[in-house]
Amino acid sequence: MVVGHHEAEGGGQKGSYFCLYTIIDIYSRYTVGWMLATHENKELSEQFLSSTIAKYEVERGQLTIHSDRGSPMVAENVAQMMSNLGVTKSHSRPKTSNDNPYSESQYKTLKYRHDFPDRFGCIEDARAWCERFFDWYNLEHRHSGIAMHTPFDVHFGLAEQLREMRADVLDAVYAKHPERFVRKAPEPPKLPEAAWINKPDQPRPDDQTIPAQG
Repeated sequence: MVVGHHEAEGGGQKGSYFCLYTIIDIYSRYTVGWMLATHENKELSEQFLSSTIAKYEVERGQLTIHSDRGSPMVAENVAQMMSNLGVTKSHSRPKTSNDNPYSESQYKTLKYRHDFPDRFGCIEDARAWCERFFDWYNLEHRHSGIAMHTPFDVHFGLAEQLREMRADVLDAVYAKHPERFVRKAPEPPKLPEAAWINKPDQPRPDDQTIPAQG
């Protein structure tokens, strides 16, 4: 999983911001948790992470969480909480801006949505907007990095069945009009085998953990 943090202007006065925390499964691109707050601190980070992990009942040793090096994410209480839960922690390399690409990509999608406002009037407005955005992102947004499936379909194991259905449609089209396909019969794109941040040179064959970080 990857943890991201973003700021959006709002709160009724110039120069005030709301802080958006997100946790993304980097393989499916599914946002498993998000929280909007008026500030960032280590207590909020600990609460957000622990409640999200508990919601999905992740077993010890099965989860890696990648984040930036912001002070809440490197705080001792957060590190201790993850250790107690059997979570492996990973941080972006110092001064390396592209070590959190999944969160950065999602935040770019968020900020360029047609209805993203210049500023939010209050935190309730911002939370309502985020609710709509993450519902759309998880349930409707078709991502090129996951073979044009939605994050929901990949995260909950529906993608392969949907790919078979796509293949049946393409086979029927090819049977009727093979002349339209110059090189070969069409087939739907395949899901990637894995997703990585800072992929190791020789991953262990039994390593099923996917490293992590709008």
